[in-house]
Amino acid sequence: MKNLREIAIAQKSSMLFLFLSSVITGIAIIFQAYFIVAIVDRIFLKGASFNEILPLLGGLLLVLLGRTMFTYMSGRKGVKMASKVKGDFRKSILNRYSRNPVQTSLQGQSGQKVSVMMDAVDGIESYFSEYIPQMIRTTFIPLLVLVIVFTQHVNSGLIMLITAPFIPIFFIIIGMKTKTKSEEQMDKLAAFSGRFLDILQGLTTLKLFGRAKRQKEEIGKSSLNFREATMEILKIAFTSSFMLELISMLSIGLVALELAIQLIIYESISFFTAFFVLVLVPEFYTSLKELGSTFHNGRSSMGAAEKVTGELAETEQSISWGEGSLRKDATPPSIHLQLTGYRYGEEQFELKNVNAEIPPFGQIAIVGRSGSGKTTLLHLIAGLIAPSTGEININGSPRSDYKEKDWFDQLSYISQHPYIFAGTIAENIAIGGGLDASRAHVEQAAEQAGISEMIKSLENGYDTSVGEAGRGLSGGEKQRIAIARAFLKQPSVILFDEPTTGLDLHTERILQTSIRKLSEKATVITVAHRLHTIKNVDQILFLENGALVAVGTHEQLIENVAEYRDMVSVQQGGMSE
Repeated sequence: MKNLREIAIAQKSSMLFLFLSSVITGIAIIFQAYFIVAIVDRIFLKGASFNEILPLLGGLLLVLLGRTMFTYMSGRKGVKMASKVKGDFRKSILNRYSRNPVQTSLQGQSGQKVSVMMDAVDGIESYFSEYIPQMIRTTFIPLLVLVIVFTQHVNSGLIMLITAPFIPIFFIIIGMKTKTKSEEQMDKLAAFSGRFLDILQGLTTLKLFGRAKRQKEEIGKSSLNFREATMEILKIAFTSSFMLELISMLSIGLVALELAIQLIIYESISFFTAFFVLVLVPEFYTSLKELGSTFHNGRSSMGAAEKVTGELAETEQSISWGEGSLRKDATPPSIHLQLTGYRYGEEQFELKNVNAEIPPFGQIAIVGRSGSGKTTLLHLIAGLIAPSTGEININGSPRSDYKEKDWFDQLSYISQHPYIFAGTIAENIAIGGGLDASRAHVEQAAEQAGISEMIKSLENGYDTSVGEAGRGLSGGEKQRIAIARAFLKQPSVILFDEPTTGLDLHTERILQTSIRKLSEKATVITVAHRLHTIKNVDQILFLENGALVAVGTHEQLIENVAEYRDMVSVQQGGMSE
C-alpha cells in the first residue's frame, strides 16, 4: 500500500496546480510589499497627492485580489485531493471486507471496523487539504522572500538564514511525538467504538446477568482513555503553537533591531529599503510557522493513515474469480473437492485435505461434532471463503475459472440465522429473484415455502413491514422467508446449515417438506446437527477435528466408523439405530 506522500505525488495535475499557485502567490507577496512601501514612502516622505498614488493603490488591489484568489484555489484543490483519497481508501476497505465477508466478520469488532472506515479515514484529510498545499508554498515562498531580502540588505538576510532553521527543527521534533500520540488516539478510539457497539448489541443479555452496571463503568473508562489521548495531542499542539510564535517573534525582532540601527544610527540604508525588508520578513516567518502548524496536522494524518493501511495490509485469503461462463442448466453442476483445506491463522483451527465428489442431484450431509469444521467446509463450497490449500472444481474445471456472478446464480445458502432486512415481507422474499421478479412469483414462492397463510393473516399481508434483522418475526418465520427466496431463485445447488435447529416440531415439519420440494431439482448439501434428518441421504461426509474421517451412507458409517457410531449413540440415548 502506498504511503500518503506517494499518493499525493501520483496526483500530478493537482500537484502542478499547487506549485504554480505557490509561485504566483509568492510573486504577489513581493509586489504587495512593494506597493505598500511605495505608497507610504510617497505620501509621508515625498508628499505625493492622492491622485499620484492611485496607480499604486490599483496595483495593490489587484495583487491582493490575486493573492486571495490563488490562496483560496490552492486550499480548494487540497480539499478535492483529500476527498478523492478518502473515497479511494473507503472503497479499498469496503472491497477488502466484501471480498471475504465471512473471514472479515470473524476478526475484530464491528465498531472498530466502522471507526477505521469513518474516523481514521477522516483523519487523513488534513494531510492533503492543509499539509501538502502549505508544504509546497513553504518550499517556494520563503526562498523567494529570502532572495529579495538579500538583494536589498545582506545583514537582514543573514539573520533570517541563521534563525530560520530553528522553526523546522522544532516542529519536526514535535511532529514525531504527534504521530505516535495520534496512533495511540486512533487505537483507543477504535477500542472505545468496538466496546460501545458490542455492549449496546448485548445490552439485554448484560441486564439479565446483572452485568450492565459493570459494563457501563467499562465504557466510561474507555471513554476517559480516549479523552486523555486527545488531550495529550492538544497539549502538544498548544506547546508547538506557542514555541513557533516565540521563535518567529524573536527572529522578527532581531531583524527589526538591526534595520533600526542601520537606518537611524549609521544611516546606511534608505527608509524604503528598511521598510520593504521589514514588511517582507513577517511573510517569511509566517510561512515557516504555518508549515509548523500544518506539520502537526500532517503527522496526525500519518498516524491515522497507518491505522487504515494496517487494516488494508492484514493478510487475507481472497477469493479469485475468472471470466469463464457457467451456464444454469436443468442438470446441476458436479462439485469436486481436491485436497481442499482452510486455515484461520497461526495456531488456530485448520480444515485439512478434504477429498469429496458431489454429483449432480446428490443429497449430501456434512456431519461431525461441534468444532469439527462443518460450517467451514460449507463456506468453502459456497465460495464465501477461499481454500488455503487444494482447490474446488466445478464441472471438471477450477471454480476460480468462472465468473463470480455465474456461480452465485446457481447457489442458495440457507443458514441457521438468515438475515432479514428492514422492509416489507415481499421485498425480503424478492431478494431471491432477479430484478424482474413479479409479485405473482413472490407469492408463489411463499406458498411453496409454507409461509403464505401466515403472511395473509397479517393486516398488510405481503406489504407488512419488518424491522432490522427481522424484528417482529419468529425464528421459523425467518427460515421460511429464506426458503421462499430459494424457491424464487430456483438454484441448482442448495446449502443448508441445519436450518431446523431450535425450531418446534410443527415448524420443522413444514420446513422439511419445503426442503424436499427444493431438492427435487437441485444438489443439496446439508450441515446436519440432528442425525435423524440425514439418514436417507446419498452420502455423508464425517468430519473429526478438521479432517474428513469417512465418507458413506448412514448404514455404512454405523457399521464401519466407531466415532460416528458413538456420536449417533449419544444422540439416540445409547441406541445405535
